[in-house]
Amino acid sequence: MKTFMAKPETVTRAWFVLDAAGRPLGHTAAQAAVLLRGKHKPEFTPHVDTGDFVVVVNAEKAVLTGRKLEQKVYRTHSRYIGGLKETKYRLLMQQRPEFAVELAVRGMLPKNTLGRGALKRLKVYRGPEHPHAAQKPEPWAQGGSNA
Repeated sequence: MKTFMAKPETVTRAWFVLDAAGRPLGHTAAQAAVLLRGKHKPEFTPHVDTGDFVVVVNAEKAVLTGRKLEQKVYRTHSRYIGGLKETKYRLLMQQRPEFAVELAVRGMLPKNTLGRGALKRLKVYRGPEHPHAAQKPEPWAQGGSNA
């Protein structure tokens, strides 16, 4: 019996919608990362990009559990002396919730060309509307399986 290896030209990509309203940010990001990698498919191959498109809506209603809103910090550095900038997640979730979701998903994807390609298929929106109705995205079940 031979092991099946997916080929990039035979991969079919579906569109899924994840609703982040009232769900923990990490749970939504983990589910999005699984869909972007294609790990939910039986033809998943680790070295081939078999993932789907993911649209995350209601990013502003995502929840951070515990005291993460006060304690978790987004840091960036300009590479100049004294160039460290810190932003608490309370402010980040108020001003740029789409970026916070993208950061969480990016951290769960591989740090190589497969991960960068998967991140391009992630679309995050602040509210419930999105411009991808023509692709007929399917809603993904909250529990993790689409049963």
